Amino acid sequence: MTFSRQAPARTQLRPAPGSGFMFAFATLACIVGLMATYYYFVQTTTGQFIDESALVEAVDIHGPAGKAATEFLDWLPTISLVVAAVVVLFVTVIRQRWTAAAIAVAACVGANIATQILKEILPARPDKGVVTLELNSLPSGHTTLAASAAAAVFLMSSPRWRPMAGFVGGTFAIASGVSTLINQWHRPADVVAAFLLVGAFMIPAGWLIIRSGGAWNVWDGFGNHVGSAKIWLTLPVVIGLASAAVAVYSLAKIAPGPAQEGSTTNYFWAGISLIVIAGYLATVATTSLFAYAARRRDTPRR
Repeated sequence: MTFSRQAPARTQLRPAPGSGFMFAFATLACIVGLMATYYYFVQTTTGQFIDESALVEAVDIHGPAGKAATEFLDWLPTISLVVAAVVVLFVTVIRQRWTAAAIAVAACVGANIATQILKEILPARPDKGVVTLELNSLPSGHTTLAASAAAAVFLMSSPRWRPMAGFVGGTFAIASGVSTLINQWHRPADVVAAFLLVGAFMIPAGWLIIRSGGAWNVWDGFGNHVGSAKIWLTLPVVIGLASAAVAVYSLAKIAPGPAQEGSTTNYFWAGISLIVIAGYLATVATTSLFAYAARRRDTPRR
């Protein structure tokens, strides 16, 4: 009597249950957020006034900070493309993640093309009694480039490196957005719109990467590697809360009431805070989403 040893059936490694819905919801939230940002800051009087006031008040600090911002923005396209290209190519060749690279690059290119298309097709700013340029500047092209390049690096990173890649990339994108405001190239809403547009492209791309690369989208959870230390989530939360406090303080000083002050830089600091809050909120939400979707090594496969 003979016995044959059969190899165990190989099961496909899939993302965590329910993560598909969460990715779809996050993508939809980015699209709705982009539409809401455009409507409020372009189509309403209050939104136009807040957005334009932040841009006008940037003149008051445009000195050494302005020169540094100009130099950074001049180098931004080169820095973004070189860093993203080096990391993506390195990971692709060393780790053989060809499919992931194709998806990440396609999403990155798509986000930047969509930005230029939106600039052309979105209606000009209507006259709401606010002195402002009528041409549409939303979304910010420089911010889209920086954020999409950072997102491509994030998507190509292994799960254990993604928390750190998210914080570093998010900080880089925020710095680019803040620089465009300091340099008076873009209003705060233009930067926030760029973040949301990039999310609308890169989040579904990330889902495809996780679905097609189940074998390497596994990790040991937070705290088991320098790249996945909890500090990478704690830092953006702390900075975001501090920025929220700055925004509340700045706006409270110019709110209607007996103690109302004339604004010189309050709208500017509120605009900076809006960029920082939006950028780090996106960073924390995206990092958490991908952390949940990536399978834990000790989780049974189905």
